[in-house]
Amino acid sequence: MRTAFILFALLSTLICAAIAYFIWPPFWWFFVLLGPVLLLGIFDMLQTRHTIMRNFPVLGRGRYVLEEWRPKLYQYFIESDTNGTPINRIYRSVVYQRAKKVRDTSPFGTQLDLYREGYEWMNHSIGAKDAHQLEQDPRVLIGSDACQQPYSASLLNVSAMSFGSLSKNAVMALNGGAKLGGFAHNTGEGGISSYHEKYGGDLIYQIGTGYFGSRTPDGNFSPEAFAERTASPQVKMIELKLSQGAKPGHGGILPAKKNTPEIARIRGVEPGTSVLSPPFHRAFDTPVGLLEFLAQMRELSGGKPVGFKLCLGSRSEFMAICKAIIKTGIYPDFIAVDGGEGGTGAAPPEFSNSVGMPFKEGLAIAHDLLVGFGLKDQIKLLASGKIFTGFHLFRALALGADACYSARAMMLALGCIQALECNKNNCPTGVATQRPELVKGLVVSDKKARVANFHKETLLSFVELMAAAGLEHPTQINRGHIYRRVSMAESRRFSELFPVLPAGCLRKKDSVPEHLLIDWEMANADSFLPVEQGVV
Repeated sequence: MRTAFILFALLSTLICAAIAYFIWPPFWWFFVLLGPVLLLGIFDMLQTRHTIMRNFPVLGRGRYVLEEWRPKLYQYFIESDTNGTPINRIYRSVVYQRAKKVRDTSPFGTQLDLYREGYEWMNHSIGAKDAHQLEQDPRVLIGSDACQQPYSASLLNVSAMSFGSLSKNAVMALNGGAKLGGFAHNTGEGGISSYHEKYGGDLIYQIGTGYFGSRTPDGNFSPEAFAERTASPQVKMIELKLSQGAKPGHGGILPAKKNTPEIARIRGVEPGTSVLSPPFHRAFDTPVGLLEFLAQMRELSGGKPVGFKLCLGSRSEFMAICKAIIKTGIYPDFIAVDGGEGGTGAAPPEFSNSVGMPFKEGLAIAHDLLVGFGLKDQIKLLASGKIFTGFHLFRALALGADACYSARAMMLALGCIQALECNKNNCPTGVATQRPELVKGLVVSDKKARVANFHKETLLSFVELMAAAGLEHPTQINRGHIYRRVSMAESRRFSELFPVLPAGCLRKKDSVPEHLLIDWEMANADSFLPVEQGVV
């Protein structure tokens, strides 16, 4: 669009000049009207704060006009839209405001219906604390006894998004923001590029089923390439992806139009082809094999924290992993739980909408099973699933998380307007595209500051919520602090909706709660398949 505007400016100027000189001299007055438009377009292309205006000179201003009208139309959207979209609009507005460091308060009280089914809130305390006296950047130390290089992680980090799915400028802005804010940037399964390394932000190196960046020519895992890649001091943790919430059991997709020669070189694949990561790992096929693979990666990386990411499916499979931990004595340093509502640039709608356990249930079950098997003390839980606000952080920690990832909110902080063009390579904000003319509009120096701003302001809001609850440390948060309205006339604590298991109750069959007994009996440390075939 920038090129089109430049051509329009040159051609219109030449045509007007020709008409005025050869045909009708009074036509010079047309420049009085055309000049301001051309000057406005030039200004739009040169400014660095608004990507839409840089990529779409003059026309892009229409988006900001509509943004100004939004408060006037807000009540209409709330009353007319019943599918939950207004809530997403509220969260999107919060992210934009915090990223830009503008006032994020709102007039006239709550913007949500407190009596709708599903509304959630937290307890506050008359004995509230002074938030300014609490740790403003609370952190959690990730690393089991076998870990030689534990990592002090922020409670909020950038979730897995690959270079290829995201543009180079988006990756640099995310990593630059992570460096400024002191939090971690998950690389996604697409490997580590020079854009991840340019600003020196902490990296969580994700390995998927395609083993990109640590891959042999035939697509298998390469220990030598992995050791070389993870030797960088910038790599703080390694995450093995088993599945993701947006398309669990499906594998990743990189459309051919996004697979440039540069991306292909980083991933070790053929350029210009669609890259389909398999839905399974070749390096192992049993729970014991998974843990042995994690132990191998920890050794190859020099003792850095290793863990795995999954969207929960069958409880028996997660129990099988727990039994394998007990059998082998090999502990992952962390487990990342993704919710079935997770986002992606491209996935079949059936997988996005109808496969995978939702965030709250998945996180609660993972935490409770680790407690039930007596493993939680060694393993930290990371959680992702539409984390936008300090309350979302608080709620995730109440369900058992130790820290969180955010993808969608971080993209919004970059300037994403949810144009839903991610899979078409046409993202107008330069976030999820490989088209150079669109990527150029995303100015890294501006957007990395916005990412850091969003992170800082969201953590400050979390600390304020914690103080309002009368708490001094994140470890004091529990499920009793969160309520959910289950009907017009009834609300329940999370501790009632997600009751915690007694510690160690799953170690022996005679102490296993009845509702978990079938899953416990099916769980097999030597196979992901249930003991009784056909029973799920």
